[in-house]
Amino acid sequence: MNRRDVLKYMGGGFGMAGFAGVLGAASRAPHFPAKAKHVIFLYLNGGMSQVDTFDPKPELDKHHGEPMPGPKIKTDRASGNLMKSPFAFKHCGKSGLEVSEIFPKVGEKIDDFCVIRSMYTDSGNHEPSMLMMNCGHGLPGRPSMGSWLTYGLGSENKNLPGFVVLSPGLPVGGSQLWDSAFLPAEFQGVQVHNEETLPEKLVQNIRNTTLSAAEQERQLSLLDKLNKQYLAQLGKQPQLEASIQSMEVAYRMQMEAPEVLDIRKEPEHVRERYGEGSFGRGCLMALRMVEKGVRMVQVYFGNFQPWDSHDDILIHAKLAAAADAPIAALIEDLKSRGLFDSTVVLIASEFGRTPMIQNSGLEKVGNGRDHNVPGFTALVAGGGFKGGIAYGATDDFGFKAVEKRVHPHDLHATVLNQMGIDHTRLTYRYSGRDYRLTDVAGTVIKDIIS
Repeated sequence: MNRRDVLKYMGGGFGMAGFAGVLGAASRAPHFPAKAKHVIFLYLNGGMSQVDTFDPKPELDKHHGEPMPGPKIKTDRASGNLMKSPFAFKHCGKSGLEVSEIFPKVGEKIDDFCVIRSMYTDSGNHEPSMLMMNCGHGLPGRPSMGSWLTYGLGSENKNLPGFVVLSPGLPVGGSQLWDSAFLPAEFQGVQVHNEETLPEKLVQNIRNTTLSAAEQERQLSLLDKLNKQYLAQLGKQPQLEASIQSMEVAYRMQMEAPEVLDIRKEPEHVRERYGEGSFGRGCLMALRMVEKGVRMVQVYFGNFQPWDSHDDILIHAKLAAAADAPIAALIEDLKSRGLFDSTVVLIASEFGRTPMIQNSGLEKVGNGRDHNVPGFTALVAGGGFKGGIAYGATDDFGFKAVEKRVHPHDLHATVLNQMGIDHTRLTYRYSGRDYRLTDVAGTVIKDIIS
């Protein structure tokens, strides 16, 4: 397929964004000089408890077992009295930021992180809150952040997808969390089931065992001719054009994807630091992918909602043990490979957990916490974000963000800003209106960026 034919037969459905992908000029210019080129989004699905990890509250210790002052607060499930964290906090790094004992290795790297302690969101249910954090809206049908980024900036490697999702199965909300929705289908996230190690099992049918590369090329050439004839007759066909683009990427992936996904290529001492779990493998794969030019990699902690500790908050210790070392190793290796300054590392959940004990009668142990929408914590590092600082604050008990409140729209706007994108200008016309990741809101948080 030559360039003239592409422009003649395929260009209409994609606009200039599509041209770049098809012609191989995968990377597109940002709105203004960018601090970062890549995003790694580590998603701790289920709801990480802020008061047990990165937002210590001495008043919880002092008033443990007492009712929260003021009127009774309504949460998703019945909540009881205040419950102190079972974990100790200590000052870490030169910054002295306090970090829970369950994240010791992240604590050692805390000077690289901006700890946003004033996050809040709109819904106490997992699915709409996950959609908000991933897609900027609580209802299905909106493109994900990774789709917006690849739509706006393209990919730096035409042989790999611009947006990859590493998840051992499906979190709550499923594939709509990385969907391209009304954006062209080429910008949808590609899920890789990272519970496996071998590349052939990570991506099924990644290699054609029947046809040689030359035979596949002849086959694709025939398909190109048939597709061009079809498009010439019918005109613009966005879905077909997206499928053509996807098949071309899939063909090119046969050589590069198995190589980048094969973490056995890393020295044993590197692999050991990430551990044997799926989240650790995902962090190491994410490192290798951004090294090869993938625009955004999202790593989900596990299936369903593992951080949803309604029954027993002590489970957070086990969860943190699986996340702590990989996160610290990722930060260290991004630095050693010269990628830290150009890569945004975002760590977040859909919401936090209440400072009160859950008291609904559903618990097996009786020291769990319910969903907490008014206040929770997210962390961000690299990509021009200031390290060793805490931004914003919740109240004395960690329930509600009260100082420098940050909505997911603000977080998205700030990440886009570091990628050289004005979030108000990254739009797509659909169904009679211009849509964007930040909907009709969002403010860049200038105090946390350099």
